[in-house]
Amino acid sequence: MSSLNNNTNRQSTGGLTPRLECVACLVRQAHEAVVSATTDPRLREAALRQTLNLLAGMDWQLSPPALAQQIHRLIRDVSRNPDPYAALKERLNSRAEELYPVWHNRFRQKFNPLEAAVRLAIVGNLLDVGAKTQLSDGAVLAAFEDALTAPLLGSIAEFSEAIRSARHTLYLADNAGEIVFDRDLLAQLPLGNFTLVVRGAPVLNDATLADAQMAGLEDICEVVSNGSDTPGTLLKDCSPEFRRRFEAADLVIAKGQGNYESLAGADKRIFFLLKVKCAVLAESLQCPCGSLVLHHQPAVGFKSDSPAMTSTAATSAISLGSSSPGKFGRVTRPPGK
Repeated sequence: MSSLNNNTNRQSTGGLTPRLECVACLVRQAHEAVVSATTDPRLREAALRQTLNLLAGMDWQLSPPALAQQIHRLIRDVSRNPDPYAALKERLNSRAEELYPVWHNRFRQKFNPLEAAVRLAIVGNLLDVGAKTQLSDGAVLAAFEDALTAPLLGSIAEFSEAIRSARHTLYLADNAGEIVFDRDLLAQLPLGNFTLVVRGAPVLNDATLADAQMAGLEDICEVVSNGSDTPGTLLKDCSPEFRRRFEAADLVIAKGQGNYESLAGADKRIFFLLKVKCAVLAESLQCPCGSLVLHHQPAVGFKSDSPAMTSTAATSAISLGSSSPGKFGRVTRPPGK
């Protein structure tokens, strides 16, 4: 097995090299998936034993989503359950529908429509069974409350200009439940100029076409599958149709940790929207755990005369071991902060 390192090279496909903490997190995630997949103790043990053997022999230079894809394929196969988180996804979608009207109004009362939509989309990223910390309903509500006053790491002006000038945008969704809170941001994008992308098959609680339909997003925009069962966006594993769309898009909006882990460093202009949930990601993005992040990754050779556009140009080379300061060119603070 190859050794772990802290370097991520700028390349066409992107992706972060995992740390030992990531491998430990994958083991924890596998155990939870096995428990969700079957009640049969023999199948649980068989699935977990095979997962540990698989992980021990895998190339740990692969990005965390690439490792997770193989693990969850094995668990689904051994447990004979094609969607271990199906019931949980239904509950998350239902709970998100209950929460959405209240928090839509509260964020719109405090911020302009675009910043309100960005903050709501980011805090919705908490609804993630792949993350290390699972939150109670009370903790989720507290996190929404906190997002009304916490700084937003990134430039709303830069993001607004990117949306305005893009000819076509791909919006890469993340999780079921969370996808409900993407509604407001999708509504801010120019009609006919963007496409929402979901996973091609069930993995963890990631959103699929069924979740987008449940959230009513097909009434807002075109929704397509990326053709992959990776909890992220591994371009080489996606369908030819999705890769064509990705290549043609001049702007990508990518939600969540898995999309960041698989596309960081890709030669594409991307805005990553996520809540930082672990120390490894916090180190990569050079911000505290719990931060609300709107991170701009310019494509290679991207230039702009706008000061807001150039303020984060130095953030394009991303590494889990990077220690350079000034990751975010702008910090957007709520009124009065």
